[in-house]
Amino acid sequence: MALSVGSKAPDFTLKSKGAEGLRDIALGANLGKKNTVLLFFPLAFTSVCTQEMCDVTAGLGSYEGLNAEVIAVSVDSPFAQEAWAKKENITITVASDLNKTTAKNYEVLLDDLIGLGSVSARAAFVIDKAGVIQYAEQTPTPKDLPNFEAIKAKLASLS
Repeated sequence: MALSVGSKAPDFTLKSKGAEGLRDIALGANLGKKNTVLLFFPLAFTSVCTQEMCDVTAGLGSYEGLNAEVIAVSVDSPFAQEAWAKKENITITVASDLNKTTAKNYEVLLDDLIGLGSVSARAAFVIDKAGVIQYAEQTPTPKDLPNFEAIKAKLASLS
């Protein structure tokens, strides 16, 4: 089960690929500055993951208006993530947890998904500027989406 509210969020540095090339994405970059919405998803190029990331991209302004950066994480390579993001016009930051360390640290790594091996569960965390988890949700199945209204409500309650 996912890390709980009140826990210190494990720091991470992951790779993201975009037009500017490979870059590091680190939770620590937001500490003291803004809140972070960390979204784990199983795999790029799948229907539910595409729906989720397209919906979040469409509403990105509402997260920015709540002083939050959205970072989506999967076990896909940054090159596959970039191709998927381009194909689907996903503009949120998508970061690669290829070695699965971050999913393990957040306790959201599924042992096996339909015979494909271990991938991250679908999960959402709101991490405040101090690095403390203020909201944590792992969905019952990878087909279920997180409660984005609850995520936004939590962000609105943070200063």
